[in-house]
Amino acid sequence: MSADSPVVVLLTADDVPPPADLEQIRQLADVRDATADSLADALPGADVLLVWDIFSGALADAWHAADSLRWVHVAAAGVDTLLFDGLRDSDVVVTNARGVFDQPIAEYVLACVLANDKQLHRTEEFRRRGEWVHRETLRVAGRRALVVGTGGIGRAIARMLTAVGLDVRGAGRTPRAQDPDFGVVLDAAHLADHLGAVDHVVMVAPLTDATHGMLGARELAALPDGAHVVNVGRGPLIDQRALTAEIAAGRLTAHLDVLVDEPLHADDPLWTLPGAHISPHMSGDVVGWRDTLSAQFVAKLHDYRAGRTPGPAVDKHRGYVPH
Repeated sequence: MSADSPVVVLLTADDVPPPADLEQIRQLADVRDATADSLADALPGADVLLVWDIFSGALADAWHAADSLRWVHVAAAGVDTLLFDGLRDSDVVVTNARGVFDQPIAEYVLACVLANDKQLHRTEEFRRRGEWVHRETLRVAGRRALVVGTGGIGRAIARMLTAVGLDVRGAGRTPRAQDPDFGVVLDAAHLADHLGAVDHVVMVAPLTDATHGMLGARELAALPDGAHVVNVGRGPLIDQRALTAEIAAGRLTAHLDVLVDEPLHADDPLWTLPGAHISPHMSGDVVGWRDTLSAQFVAKLHDYRAGRTPGPAVDKHRGYVPH
């Protein structure tokens, strides 16, 4: 097929609503619907794969059938569930939902910070028990936040937290003394060295071999008493067992939108530990988010049909879009 009449395989699942612009996509391309079970049958002769079932790892098993694939688009920010050696070493372009979730996740993180420092969870607990308990809360302005992950989402978080007066720094792959959003970017490879004076640590780094478990027992122990952990990246960025122990000891609090296993097991102590607050991987899912993802793919498909390489492309060996 030529680029002006591509074959697009739509990888979805029964419990996933279809793209809002599916009819427009069908006008632009020959669309083949597929699930994880039928992907290998749909891929031969296909130019494009739209991974709409964003947590599916089915492409690795069906890779042998991708005889003409040139572009894979994942309707998610993270691409860790998609990447494997065959795809990394190929010429296939991979794009993601860069930009769609930046502001919503930043707003969510701000809500977590405010809820923690203003004791909103405790206030609700007292209300449910019918107890009038006066307390003093923390002033948010002047508190210190470290955002681990300096991509688009991390930058949006930094701008949001800075706007309400927090002292924000970043931690990333490339340290630098001057940055427009973080001021200072610290070396994430030595994370424990930078945590001793942090009130809030926000995890939003992509999940790669280098970042797996980067907030481990040593790093968590380096945090001061009363520090607050927010994870809106991927669950395995954090040693979840070590974090659970710190929360159980009453030393740390956490808002976790992502977990190592999702859904969180019913008997996991994080459900009931005071200081642990769990949400079901929803920090970026504002009303209309699926429509935005659909429109983003249509725009990239127009580029592809016009002979332009869709972008920005994911660096398949790093696991994210370089900035």
